[in-house]
Amino acid sequence: FIDEIHRLNKAVEEVLYPAMESGHLDIILGKGPSARTIQLDLPSFTLLAATTRVAMLSSPLRSRFSGGVFRLNFYKENEIETIISRSADILNVSIEDGAVKEIAKRSRFTPRTANYLLKRCRDFAQVNKQNLDKKTVRDALILLEIDEKGLTSSDRAILETIIGTFN
Repeated sequence: FIDEIHRLNKAVEEVLYPAMESGHLDIILGKGPSARTIQLDLPSFTLLAATTRVAMLSSPLRSRFSGGVFRLNFYKENEIETIISRSADILNVSIEDGAVKEIAKRSRFTPRTANYLLKRCRDFAQVNKQNLDKKTVRDALILLEIDEKGLTSSDRAILETIIGTFN
């Protein structure tokens, strides 16, 4: 499994091509005219990769995924709420249902973002000696400048620039 495959260096991509196409790795030993190549046969394998930036994959790499390219849907609100509740349990954090819903709404339905917001809200509640309830979460997210749609101040500035430039 290769996560964030769009970040792969082109040299690494080129090493993967024969592995993906014919099940072997070409290893170059030495440098210059005395360099030689050995071929290592690989057992059959399935390569799974993930990216949020398919357009950044080189065309040769993208074309070698012969099994297909699949898009995953965003999590549903109740699924993100379950993830947040589970993460709170793992972190040993007591959180009210309203707070879970508030974090879920602003998470963009992405677990990484939801967990980040949960931890920041937990920190805010601890520093202020408050329970992790809906009001505390709202106060923490106001401090972080994250609005009801999960947009940050940077996101809003970008949108305002786009609107101002192209309106």
